Amino acid sequence: MNTWLVASVWVGLALAAGLVSVRTGISVAMVEILMGVIGGNFLGLQVNEWVNFLAGLGAILLTFLAGAEVDPEVLKSKFKESVSIGFASFLLPCLGAFAYAYYVAGWDLRAAQIAGIALSTTSVAIVYAVMVETGLSNTELGQTILAACFITDLGTVLALGALFANYDYWMLLFIAITVAFLFLMPRVTPGFQRVFGYRVSQIEVKYVLLVLLVLGGLANKANSEAVLPAYLLGLALASFFQKEKELLYRIRAATFALLTPFYFLKAGLYISLQAVWASLGLILVLLLVKMAAKFVGVWPLAWIFRYGAREGTYTTLLMSTGLTFGTISSLFGLSHGFIDQQQYTVLVTVVIASGVIPTIIAQAFFYPRAESVSAEESAAYQTRKARLIETKSR
Repeated sequence: MNTWLVASVWVGLALAAGLVSVRTGISVAMVEILMGVIGGNFLGLQVNEWVNFLAGLGAILLTFLAGAEVDPEVLKSKFKESVSIGFASFLLPCLGAFAYAYYVAGWDLRAAQIAGIALSTTSVAIVYAVMVETGLSNTELGQTILAACFITDLGTVLALGALFANYDYWMLLFIAITVAFLFLMPRVTPGFQRVFGYRVSQIEVKYVLLVLLVLGGLANKANSEAVLPAYLLGLALASFFQKEKELLYRIRAATFALLTPFYFLKAGLYISLQAVWASLGLILVLLLVKMAAKFVGVWPLAWIFRYGAREGTYTTLLMSTGLTFGTISSLFGLSHGFIDQQQYTVLVTVVIASGVIPTIIAQAFFYPRAESVSAEESAAYQTRKARLIETKSR
């Protein structure tokens, strides 16, 4: 096997996905998954040891960034709304998808649990991109939606760890060291950055990467998933990254340029087009189950919190999206033998469809024009945020 030529095929597919994404406006992660489908079904592409490593590291860093992007101040100020909407967005689809897969589709218990977890997710990547592109990231509505996404996906990774971890001394060690890092990192990292940061050698990036790899290794020993501590660590350092945006952008650039393409291409590689066609009815039903459960859980809460009908529907549709954590959960199930390739194909196809369809409907018909960012609103939000950060840094 010529490693360089094989790598060129992977990078070529990633480049093609980026070009298609720019031309169509579709999330690059979705296009990369679709390119992986092409590579697996028509090009004979296969995974190997170095692809598995790069894909796994990409998943860890992507999850870390998702936690680091959450605005802690908005999470605190809109705690009730974020937690209520986020928890309902996780719980009802998880139970609904599990019940259908187990009692109707006839999947075994472990496979049905993976289905419930994979279809409970909300795509932080998609929602974040939409918020930035539309300007809603500079409004409290946009930040509340992002914070609710965090709660939903936190439920997902906690459920994945709780249901499939080994409860032995490795688990105790993993929990103890993770808690220690979550306590120490926010206190140590700013000082480390002042002394060693801003250098060509990118010492601060290696510092963060080392901690993520240590926690990921311990999670693996405990039969948990490395994305769990990565997500929690990202949230713990979110206040730090609010001040160090340049460092966050450097980590994001390296992650999206080199690592996440391998993860999403690998995810698409396992999708069999024959299995999609054979299970098309189940795919459509599970998509409806997920979206219906999201509406049952989220829309009434949006009404209780006095969102307008347009804003409530828009919020519900964005909370119905799925991509990163749904794919991670499905790939976890496949890698550990809890689901087979056909079940994996069904779940990932539903995840991809839930990322595309609700987003298109939300942007086309329910974009909250009344909440569009005016210069005054954006400036007011940024001023409040800057004051909170300044007060906290004193």
